[in-house]
Amino acid sequence: MAQEYQIKGLSKLDLKSGEKREVEVEGIENGKVLLANVKGKTHAMSAKCTHYGAPLKLGVLSPDGRITCAWHGACFNVASGDVEDAPALDPLAKFEVLEKDGGVYIKGEESTIKANRRSINTKCKVQGQEQVVVVGGGSGAMGAVQALREQDFKGAITMISVEASPPIDRTKLSKALMTDKSKLELRPQEWFKESSIETVLDEVTSVDFEKKSVSTKSGSSYPYTKLILATGGAPRSLPLPGFKELSNVFLLRSLQDAQAIVSAVGEEKGKKVVVVGSSFIGMEVGNCLASGNDVTIVGMESRPLERIMGAEAGEVFQNLVSKNGVKFHMNAGVEAAGPSKEDTKKVGSVSLKDGTILPADLVVLGTGVAPATGFLKDNKAVSLEKDGSLQVDENFLVKGLKDVYAIGDIATFPYHGPGSNGSMTRIEHWNVAQNAGRAAAQAIVSPSSKPKAFIPIFWSAMGSQLRYCGNTVNGWDELVVQGEPKEGKFAAFYGKGDTVVAVASMMMDPIMSQSAELMRQGKMPGVAELRKGVDVRNIGLPGEIKI
Repeated sequence: MAQEYQIKGLSKLDLKSGEKREVEVEGIENGKVLLANVKGKTHAMSAKCTHYGAPLKLGVLSPDGRITCAWHGACFNVASGDVEDAPALDPLAKFEVLEKDGGVYIKGEESTIKANRRSINTKCKVQGQEQVVVVGGGSGAMGAVQALREQDFKGAITMISVEASPPIDRTKLSKALMTDKSKLELRPQEWFKESSIETVLDEVTSVDFEKKSVSTKSGSSYPYTKLILATGGAPRSLPLPGFKELSNVFLLRSLQDAQAIVSAVGEEKGKKVVVVGSSFIGMEVGNCLASGNDVTIVGMESRPLERIMGAEAGEVFQNLVSKNGVKFHMNAGVEAAGPSKEDTKKVGSVSLKDGTILPADLVVLGTGVAPATGFLKDNKAVSLEKDGSLQVDENFLVKGLKDVYAIGDIATFPYHGPGSNGSMTRIEHWNVAQNAGRAAAQAIVSPSSKPKAFIPIFWSAMGSQLRYCGNTVNGWDELVVQGEPKEGKFAAFYGKGDTVVAVASMMMDPIMSQSAELMRQGKMPGVAELRKGVDVRNIGLPGEIKI
């Protein structure tokens, strides 16, 4: 039952507009809430982000009433507590705040204050003839099915996935090689049952868009009134000798993949590990496996992630991961995988084009992903892009099809961030997929509504936490670096001409979140200003959205 709790050390509501403050709650052990003043009104809400528990006092409060987490970009509506942007699934709890008897009080339940979140009610009894089928079980699928129930959609929902578990936090597979299913599930199986969302373990093999029906490998058929395709990416293997024939060569996409890698390493560790690929997955996995193992990363560029983020940032990442004991072979091409002398069915080495032979007890391939749209390849009703993706509009409706949406890694959509001018692009980010799922759900429930503007955000773990916002869909030709990159503390601003199109940072929070908000509102300073030393953290946010 809700009751009043006094705020420690606060005699009156003295926050100025735009100010936020974490405060302690009397009578509740470790009880804290966040006070935030927007346009003269003070709101009280959960003190921590519902994604990974980051203190929201470190985040960014915008004048239009949004608070954005400094860690991974989760965004909440200050007035309601509702989620505005991924990756958070749960909203913030809101509390009535009042002044009386020379003190400040909030009204709420102790359990809710301690939980730092508000439970959402998605329980539903299916009604009507509407049938939404979601193909896929990742971030986009989760965002879509939850948003449908949150927005009071009463029709049937069926989610078909090849993965033998409810949607999991896939980001933890490469960043932490986490294998405990219970700690990875975004929602437990009971949640799907209570929300009347049918989950099916099966593989979709074809879609009859005219008859509105999905067919699966098991021979089942699922009719739909609306279809959401969210099949994600399929990791690329290497079409070179040995990589497909030998065991202990691993891709990493699913929980089963992560479990197989951890099993091959074993509790005693001490393994020789070769990671092929120096992009995000390769760098994260190499960094994870460095403790207790002999890890070598092989990359084609002169520095890790050079094509995406430039040589200067790549050197920072390489130095950070090297400090953990990882060795690098850069500017290197792979020739083949060779068998082990002890067991010719297992991998024993990786040969490079320069003649180097790297001993290997196991190999992990971080060589990118392709849109998982093989089941549509021969379908004459749909036209795939050159990369295998599907072109969609702002609501993620597939071009040329009715009542069919595509989201996540398989969707090429019009991006309206800085420097893009609506350019068609495909973005393989966890947050983008979840936001796209929300947008598709909104379009289904409210067809006349407009999708919410969002700036793509992602993060990585490479010896330190990397934050990134924006997108370089049209490339970049200017780079401004602030901070101390040699110490792993920096902010990198990527420009196309004078327009900043993307920002990366390490150990300089909340530069990424602040930049994302400035981009969203069309107020990001230009390259020339940043070269003069302008600190984006000191720029006031306007109240109108320009994107």
